[in-house]
Amino acid sequence: MKRLPLVPTLVVGVAIVAMIALGVWQLVDRLPAKEAYLAQLSANPARPPIAWPRVPDDTMLFRRASAFCLEPVEIRRAGAGAAGFRLIATCRTGAEGPGVRIQLGTTRDPAGMVTWTGGEVSGWIAHAPDARPLIAGLFAKAAPDFLLVADHPVAGLSPNAQPDVSSVPNNHLAYGVQWFLFAAVAAIIYAVALRRRLTHPSSPRP
Repeated sequence: MKRLPLVPTLVVGVAIVAMIALGVWQLVDRLPAKEAYLAQLSANPARPPIAWPRVPDDTMLFRRASAFCLEPVEIRRAGAGAAGFRLIATCRTGAEGPGVRIQLGTTRDPAGMVTWTGGEVSGWIAHAPDARPLIAGLFAKAAPDFLLVADHPVAGLSPNAQPDVSSVPNNHLAYGVQWFLFAAVAAIIYAVALRRRLTHPSSPRP
């Protein structure tokens, strides 16, 4: 009877242990952290409004905010799914600083545009659409950008969709289950290959 092949067994065993560890990490660490983050986002719309932050971050998503647009330097269209297109103004807010982008509203007209001269805008903080080409986005993960979604649309536009926490994905449970399944499949395949090797000595080694 042939002996168990040491090196292949060690390699497969290490791989299986690593996959199980990744599954546990997703369920024990990543999942609770994401659930706590989503709970914070759910509470953000009820928090007191703030002035547009100089450096927004993900903890501020859906938080109500306001900004004063001194002058819109550009208004462009971006896809808005079933709502058609959203019009986004890039605003100057002062002599210094990064300014702010404001989602003015939506339109189903692919050529739709508005005339807007700026002013005080209130709304909520959201992720800005990614303007990079699809291929660039696959190979370079950039930090998310942010904009102020106006709660009252500019004349001629439809209202923006209300903030929806369910739009923030929480896939860590699925990721954890996937790693466990990968480990199980690897173990089964290797066990079948070992059985064939040990019972049929002429069979190729696994």
